[in-house]
Amino acid sequence: MAYPVPAKEIRREIVIGGSRFIATLAPASSIEEAKTFIVRMKSEFGDASHNVPAYLIGGGNSVTAHTSDDGEPSGTAGRPALAVLRGSGLGDVALVITRYFGGTKLGTGGLVRAYTQAAQAVVSDVPRAQKVLAHTILLVAPYSLLERIRLLVVEHKGEILDEDFAADVTMTMRFKIEKLAAFEKTLTELSAGQLAVEVVETSEILLKLA
Repeated sequence: MAYPVPAKEIRREIVIGGSRFIATLAPASSIEEAKTFIVRMKSEFGDASHNVPAYLIGGGNSVTAHTSDDGEPSGTAGRPALAVLRGSGLGDVALVITRYFGGTKLGTGGLVRAYTQAAQAVVSDVPRAQKVLAHTILLVAPYSLLERIRLLVVEHKGEILDEDFAADVTMTMRFKIEKLAAFEKTLTELSAGQLAVEVVETSEILLKLA
């Protein structure tokens, strides 16, 4: 199942009641990656009052979620941060909201609003990508068909990764799994059944979303 994920790590900061709330959001494709990110944030901001973590690993209906209030009153920090992540539609995402206390107590309602706003600030700005399954394929083709095959790759939303020029051209290409069958059918028609592709790898890739 394809789902949106963060394309890169970003950070946003807001100030409420004199307290600084620094929200750092990053891609994390496993619980181990999320935990490593959280440890890194706690090390970077070791002098902060709180480092509130939240993460969602997976996407769609198959998600592992975790959060903690990291010393803030129960339910005022981690829960609202995680709620923003869930509402964003993102998967494979980790978030740490760092708070430097500014001397003014915000109360439970104020804390919920502050952590919600900090999470929203970073979620709204993060560039998104889509995690999809793709086939990497090899195709050996004659020079006479090279330009037409290149056009077919574009037509079927594929990507040419490499071209090796020898007696024939060995092309390394990548297609989303649902796009490959149509490309193969058109390739068969183009070459009168003489050309066939070899799938060398199937893996998850990230496609940036506009």
